Amino acid sequence: MNDSIIKEFAAIVGDENVMASETDRHTYSYDAAVLDSAMPSLVVRPDTSEALGKTVKLCNDNGLPLTVRGAGTNLSGGTIPHPGGVVVLTNGLNRILEINQEDLYAVVEPGVITAKFAAAAAACGLFYPPDPGSQTVSTLGGNVAENAGGLRGLKYGVTKDYVMGVDFWDVNGNLIKTGSRTVKCVSGYNLAGLMVGSEGTLGVFDKLILKLIPPPKASKSMMAIFSSMKAASETVSAIIAARIIPATLEIMDNFTIRTVENFRHAGLPTEAAALLLIEVDGHPGQVAEEAALVEQICREHGASELKVARDAAERDVIWQARRDALPALAKLKPTCVLEDATVPRSKIPAMIQALEDISREFKLTIGTFGHAGDGNLHPTILTDRRDEQEWQRVEKAIDEIFKRALELGGTLSGEHGIGLAKAKYLVLETNRGTLDYCRRMKSVLDPKNILNPGKIIG
Repeated sequence: MNDSIIKEFAAIVGDENVMASETDRHTYSYDAAVLDSAMPSLVVRPDTSEALGKTVKLCNDNGLPLTVRGAGTNLSGGTIPHPGGVVVLTNGLNRILEINQEDLYAVVEPGVITAKFAAAAAACGLFYPPDPGSQTVSTLGGNVAENAGGLRGLKYGVTKDYVMGVDFWDVNGNLIKTGSRTVKCVSGYNLAGLMVGSEGTLGVFDKLILKLIPPPKASKSMMAIFSSMKAASETVSAIIAARIIPATLEIMDNFTIRTVENFRHAGLPTEAAALLLIEVDGHPGQVAEEAALVEQICREHGASELKVARDAAERDVIWQARRDALPALAKLKPTCVLEDATVPRSKIPAMIQALEDISREFKLTIGTFGHAGDGNLHPTILTDRRDEQEWQRVEKAIDEIFKRALELGGTLSGEHGIGLAKAKYLVLETNRGTLDYCRRMKSVLDPKNILNPGKIIG
């Protein structure tokens, strides 16, 4: 990176928003995935729409690989930069531009933190359901780029279900406008849909139009205790088969339960082989009826005990315990590999059995938790990457996890994205023709291949 180009960036974003020191560059050389870091040549932080567009164009004009980064919570290597490239931070673009209470939408910049946006919507009497585990730090731009999910995905869907429009910059510095503030819009290609889950490989987000909905009037949370993961997983399938769609339906195995309890002291039953954490919401009458049915199904399938939250405080304790699963597990070993292979809901018992088999076969500690109601499990391998022999077993176990998920009709990722970590597996889920189609499309939209090169399709 020569001085003249650095000066050009500084003229666009200001000297204070150009970071070239080794310390700064190292800070943005990795994300939350267990992958090797890569040093960028420069880190820049635009704080206006105009500066963002000019930054993208300058990178393209000089053939500089560009990786957009929000909070870096990505778990598949999507924000690991290309060596020698430029990292473009979005935390200077963090304004909520509009919350429209009449038409139920919001317009935001990509650097807005997810939880802060949800709180702002709630203050207006509205509800933004997507709630990734990283919501207190992750950004909306990153959520859209990865099509993030969360605990409420079962009933309310994931990020893509709330994207009404995306304004983004192409590599030539042209602002592309897609979607609308209207409920229905079929004007032209669905470019907004194309951008969701594109992981920064097709354009750089400038503004997002997000759908909001009215909040549920009532809810009830409960914890069901089981003597086996098999019984708990079969209960999940039975609840869905009964045509009940809870707002959340989460599972935790005994290892995770004990680890979380040591971490949070939330009063979890550490003797339980498995827990289901369930919340139903909606109209008060509907909540009462569905909660009673869920309790009945849990008992019929072997739940030894059911605990219903008496108030909001108890409810919050339950859900905080679930959100603590990853940080609690991560404290146990130097390396924590969190996966998100996802299967059809009816195949959850088979996938949980497969994970138990893989844990024994490769002699690895695997804590399993996740969004059981939508088939999105998070097998978490606890290891030490410095142990070469064990790490080889970890890599083989990961291969086997994805193989089993695909054999069950599942997918490589329910919410974490493909990035670098899973790119080699994508052909197994799709085919060569699909990948070639995607590569041809990218070659036209990004002929110099500057936009997050190497991600998703290699």
